[in-house]
Amino acid sequence: MKKIVILLFTVFSFVACKKDAKQEQDVVEEIKKVPLKLYMFDGGTVQVNMLGIFAQDDAYKDQSKTFADAIYLIQHPKGNILWDAGLSEDLIDQKPFTTPEGAFTVSRKAGIEEQLKSIGLTPKDINYLALSHTHFDHSGSASKLTDATWIVQEEEYNYVTSEEQQTANKANYDAIKDLKNIKKINGDFDVFGDGSIVIVSTPGHTPGHQSLFVDLDMTGPLFLTGDLYHMEESRTHHRVPVFNHDVDQTLTSMEVFEKYAEQKGARVIIQHSQNDYNTLNPAPEPNL
Repeated sequence: MKKIVILLFTVFSFVACKKDAKQEQDVVEEIKKVPLKLYMFDGGTVQVNMLGIFAQDDAYKDQSKTFADAIYLIQHPKGNILWDAGLSEDLIDQKPFTTPEGAFTVSRKAGIEEQLKSIGLTPKDINYLALSHTHFDHSGSASKLTDATWIVQEEEYNYVTSEEQQTANKANYDAIKDLKNIKKINGDFDVFGDGSIVIVSTPGHTPGHQSLFVDLDMTGPLFLTGDLYHMEESRTHHRVPVFNHDVDQTLTSMEVFEKYAEQKGARVIIQHSQNDYNTLNPAPEPNL
């Protein structure tokens, strides 16, 4: 009798395990059926008055150019992640501001709260924040997202919070100083563990610069550059700005980026390119 009870218990346990495994697989399959949505918000406009600083040689001497400055929200079944945060919201409703050395004239029309509202969200709905890097034109709305978990390369975190940077670039530090939920990473990071949204380490522009791979169902895979490249010409000729943290590291990251893009068959989106900006739907229309 004892043997029969043990046998029945074993059978029931096996059936239950199979049932649980099937239910878990069904959940996974259901999640896979839900397409990612990428929304593109306006983070402002950067008028570059001294384009020459974006090359080590005289390629852009005495030229100027207008840069786009987008913010991206990706909705995944497991959470929302905001990639980059545009220019400072202090610029909203103000005249365009020219930096003291005259290199940039910047402006911004709408804040992150207003733009999130257009798709029915608030800052509290953002689960994760990831910045390509902590320069002023990519971290402007970060302080509005204190409930989100900031995913940051450890090198970048150490850089922007250093005493040197707090003094030399206080605005960059102020943009992130109130972020308390911090996930420090070292290298590439698969945000949701399914390969659909991957942060790729591309240091050089800053110590912990990173780029973002997003695998959309209809639009296809996209690879957002951050500031690895600023213009199409930068990518074609592998030109490195004079103000980059490390030139050799940047060039190595360009090789890593291109290899990754080729392997994934991804379309490259140069984030400051007006042309690339115009290839994507602006919010509230999603990119699927």
